[in-house]
Amino acid sequence: MRTSEDVTVSTPFRGLSAFLWTEVLVQAHENLAMATSMVVQGVLLVFVYILDPALLGVALFGAILFSMFAMGQRVLNEAAYIRIDHKANDLYLASPLAPEAYFLGMSAGILIVYVAPVFVLGVLAVAVVHPSVAVVSLLALLAATVWLFAASVGYVFSTFFRDNRAIWAYASLFFNIFGVLPPVFYPFDRFPAGIQPVALLMPPSAAAAIVQHAIGATALSSGQLLFAAAGLAFETIAVFLFGVWWARHTVQGA
Repeated sequence: MRTSEDVTVSTPFRGLSAFLWTEVLVQAHENLAMATSMVVQGVLLVFVYILDPALLGVALFGAILFSMFAMGQRVLNEAAYIRIDHKANDLYLASPLAPEAYFLGMSAGILIVYVAPVFVLGVLAVAVVHPSVAVVSLLALLAATVWLFAASVGYVFSTFFRDNRAIWAYASLFFNIFGVLPPVFYPFDRFPAGIQPVALLMPPSAAAAIVQHAIGATALSSGQLLFAAAGLAFETIAVFLFGVWWARHTVQGA
C-alpha cells in the first residue's frame, strides 16, 4: 500500500510518458472500437445534411467537439475495465508511476489513438465553412478543453463502480445528456430560450455556442459569451484539479 507520504514525495506526473505509450499500444489493438468511434457523429451529420444542408458547417464543428468529448468520456470505461476486470490498477499504482500520471497517461493515450478521424472532420469543416485561422485556433482550444473536462469526469466516475455491467447505462446517459441533446450539432439559438443558460453550463454546448458565434451561425450577447467562456474555463479547471486530487486520494486510501 502506498502511504500519504509516498504520494507526497513522489515526483508529480512521474511516468506519464511511459504509461501514455503503454495505453497507446493497448488501444491500438481495439480495431472494432476505432472503426465504430464515429458512427454517432456520422449518423447525425447525415441527418443534418438531409434535413437542412445549410447547417452542415455548424454540424461539422459540433461533430469535432462531440468527438473530443466522446474520447474523454471513453476514459470512464477504460479506467473501470482496468480496475475491475484486469485488477491491474493496483499494480500500476504500486509502482513509481504517479497517480495523476496514470489518469492523464490513460486519457492522452486514448486521445492519440482515436484523434485521427477528428482531423478528417476538421478538413471537411474547413472546406465547407472556410474559417479564419483565428477561428480554427479557437476551435482547437475549445476542443482540448472539452476533452480535458470529459476525461477528468470520466476518470473520477470510473472509481465509483464495482461492476462493469453497471457502467454502460451511466456512460450512455452521460454521453447523451452532455453531447447529443444540447445544441452541439445545431445552432444555439434554436434551443429553447428558457433553458439556454443550462446549455451554456454544459461544456460541449458552451464550446459549440462560442464557435457558432465566431463563424456567425448564431448570435450570443456579450453576457452569454462571457458566461459560456467563464463557465467552460472554471468547470474544466475545477474538474481537472479535482481529478488529480482524487487520483492521489484514492491511492492513499488503497
